[in-house]
Amino acid sequence: MVAFVFPGQGAQFEGMGKDLFENSEKAKALFEKADEILGYSISKVMFEGTAEELKATNITQPAIFIHSIIKHQIAEDAGTPDAVAGHSLGEFSALVAAGVLSFEDGLKLVHQRALAMQKACEAVEGTMAAILGMEDEKVEEICSQVSEVVVPANYNTNGQLVISGSIAGINAAVEKLKEAGARRAIVLPVGGAFHSPLMEPAREELQAAIESTNFNKPICPIYQNVTASPVTDPEEIKINLIAQLTAPVKWTQTIQNMMADGITSYKEVGGNGKVLKGLILKVDRSLSVEPM
Repeated sequence: MVAFVFPGQGAQFEGMGKDLFENSEKAKALFEKADEILGYSISKVMFEGTAEELKATNITQPAIFIHSIIKHQIAEDAGTPDAVAGHSLGEFSALVAAGVLSFEDGLKLVHQRALAMQKACEAVEGTMAAILGMEDEKVEEICSQVSEVVVPANYNTNGQLVISGSIAGINAAVEKLKEAGARRAIVLPVGGAFHSPLMEPAREELQAAIESTNFNKPICPIYQNVTASPVTDPEEIKINLIAQLTAPVKWTQTIQNMMADGITSYKEVGGNGKVLKGLILKVDRSLSVEPM
């Protein structure tokens, strides 16, 4: 059984999509549609922008979404997956691949999500930190001891958990985690506290947009970030997608649950095809992960 998986923020790279645009009429049409929907030439930024320009949230999120969906739609041997999943932003790409959202509606929601998150970041300063070499339960316990806002945000793979919160909260947690024996505790160069309560204004803003968008029944189960479980009901998918901005990404649990349900092979769609591969193989080396 095969699952299609889609990366999130961090999968961008300079020149992303230019080869697709130049070699596929279908890709070219989708890039032009994306430019039209967004009201500016995001394709030009993707093809010619610097790494710094591509790192801005309002550019990164739609760029990765567009790249993933075009990769999926022009793949000649894509076939039908037995399941889909996406890491954070990648969940929107997964929903389009599963037929839940149209390309147009998915891009509009991703654009609104990026702007709402940027606004929330500007309203309250926050950051994130990667904690390596410590059991998830121990990280959770230490985070709960910090008086400032600090919570688990990304359960990426075994022994790698990203925490999120206020700057003071993250700094305090990092010191406590180092003292408790974490192999590494590194504050990340990000502009906000993603997947934490500090994203509540963004969640509220995106909720109205999601609720007013048509969601179809998926062609296969989607393992959502909030539950790490397979979902096929469109209304349940909406509820989980709304909760995603302030809840942790349960990626480790998603891969473990997919394995338990018989998934042994993964196609990574978008980015350089390697962002999720490393995380998945650290859960179980016997799995097959290939770029699409």
